[in-house]
Amino acid sequence: MSSFSGPEQGHYALAFACVLALTQCILPLWGAWRGQRFLLDLAPRLAFAQLLALAYSFLSLIACAVQDDFSVQNVAANSALSKPLLYKITGIWGNHEGSVLLWALILALCGGAVALLGRGLPLILKARVLAILGGVSTGFQLFCLLTSNPFARIWPAPADGQGMNPLLQDPGLAFHPPVLYTGYVGFAVPFAFAVAALIEGRVDAAWGRWVRPWAVAAWCFLTCGIAMGSWWSYYVLGWGGYWFWDPVENASLIPWLTGTALVHSAIVVEKRDALRIWTVLLAIASFSFSLSGTFLVRSGILNSVHAFANDPARGVFILGLLALVIGGSLLLFAWRAPGLAPGGIFAPVSREGGLVLNNILLCALCAVVVTGTMYPPFMQILTGRTLSVGKPFFDATTIPLALPLMVAMALGTMLPWKRGNLRPLLGRLRVAALVALMALIAGCFLLDGILPILCAAAALWVIMASLTDLASRLGLRDGLSVVRQRLPRLPRAVWGSAIAHIGVGVTVLGITGMSQARHAVVEIGIGQTIHQGALDWRLVSVRHETGPNYKALVADLTVSRHGRVIATLHPSRRDFTSQHQVTTDVAIRTNLLRDLYAALGENRGSGADARYVLRLHNNPLAPWIWLGGVIMAFGGSLSLADRRHRFGAPRKARDRSARAPIVQESRS
Repeated sequence: MSSFSGPEQGHYALAFACVLALTQCILPLWGAWRGQRFLLDLAPRLAFAQLLALAYSFLSLIACAVQDDFSVQNVAANSALSKPLLYKITGIWGNHEGSVLLWALILALCGGAVALLGRGLPLILKARVLAILGGVSTGFQLFCLLTSNPFARIWPAPADGQGMNPLLQDPGLAFHPPVLYTGYVGFAVPFAFAVAALIEGRVDAAWGRWVRPWAVAAWCFLTCGIAMGSWWSYYVLGWGGYWFWDPVENASLIPWLTGTALVHSAIVVEKRDALRIWTVLLAIASFSFSLSGTFLVRSGILNSVHAFANDPARGVFILGLLALVIGGSLLLFAWRAPGLAPGGIFAPVSREGGLVLNNILLCALCAVVVTGTMYPPFMQILTGRTLSVGKPFFDATTIPLALPLMVAMALGTMLPWKRGNLRPLLGRLRVAALVALMALIAGCFLLDGILPILCAAAALWVIMASLTDLASRLGLRDGLSVVRQRLPRLPRAVWGSAIAHIGVGVTVLGITGMSQARHAVVEIGIGQTIHQGALDWRLVSVRHETGPNYKALVADLTVSRHGRVIATLHPSRRDFTSQHQVTTDVAIRTNLLRDLYAALGENRGSGADARYVLRLHNNPLAPWIWLGGVIMAFGGSLSLADRRHRFGAPRKARDRSARAPIVQESRS
């Protein structure tokens, strides 16, 4: 084994990174207070050095896994000789210790990105932001070193490892954690900007412009991470659903809701210099909820299929870190926020008013999800009674809030700043309103239930309103010559906003379609046929196959409509002998308008008398759920590409900061 791959080198690099992170926290803050430029200039250098040390540590752990170094407890517990190379690498973050190290690495990447892309930021603000990121990094790296050491040794080393959880040996879940963690950790940057602004006692339009791209980037990654996790749940677990309202699923949805509010609120700060205090609070809340989700996953307080660990020592450490980061930032907010100017004034009917309504409804949704998620464990602690809050509660409480949110979503983007008039706006949206009304009428005949009907109409309202907004900005009524002139000049942020809103509508249509899905759990023999509406499912044969580290029982199904075969499916059950675990490999045939979904369950008997349990689903519009997520993230990415939303400062702000004396700024 090379010296590079030694676990000791990785451990030393992690410890060195922790020292660098602590130094990155202390020296720039001291330099900002004392007005010493050379200490301020150290912040980006320390951020890069910490990133290099953590990258070395993480690569060392990957090398241990690739080289099957089973003297490392993490590798022995989560890998095996027969494990495919891809999952040996991705298995590094498929466990508690490795995921914490990955979290710390992504946090260091955020610090490096601020150091690199924030060259136009005022020197003191940049130093403070990097110092706060360094402080948060110190906490997570200490957590890794003291309670979750990924390089811990065992002796004697086993000849083979125990292997990874078979459910995690999937390409979708292999890349889901890094994307999701990037969304979680990405909100640390707006958090750091918020705390730095509170320390300085100044929040203005330039601050909103600096914060917004970081918030959008984190939101895009979190959107993709949630979509990937939902897709994995759909096609790996074999239960036919996409969202279980599991506590850990909710833990990712909560910061997504506040992060969405933050993205929209930052627009008001940037454009109208209003909602300053509220936006700072949202930045703190989004990262605080991300940290709280980490606590929920790793403390064992919630019973979830996604939970990593049930270790009180780890839970106590994270709880202390939460108290320090969240409690400290909220105390600072309570102290400094009253001194911040309230900002601009606007009429209720205006774009600012629409964005405020957007924020209220998003935060109300967040409050409902938080209540439903945390009420059962708190009641169990207080009374000892076990309660369950599931899908009926969340559906009944979130949909009535989501519907007005979608109605307001279409109106808000088309209202003018400061003061608007609803009458001409509604005239421009008459086509969208007509389409929504037609959907409402058609839904009464095609859909079951009032809520799916309303959701379908609201989704089409949002999509058509976004298209109407684009058509209006392009001057489609004025002819193609006007469109050709305006098309290259239309800002990418406008395209991005419209596309992201269309993505929301597409996802809601997918959810509506899934509410109309037909499914059946049956037990049949080879050669038998199950009738489901217009479809006939026939079990043709069952065979055995051998994989790299499992044995599989594979069923061959044909799906026919009116005697014509439209699909052949091959669901299977995989037996991972080294882990003594059986998993379901779902078969899905999609045409983007509908999924034919089959999962193979247990069997009894043998030979001609064998019977097999099958779960059969006909899921209309199911792919649209994840297609909408991709569209949303693409829209956000397009907004980031707008030259007006760079990560650095506006030119005027840069010029002012360059002329301002460092000592005077540090004392303000």
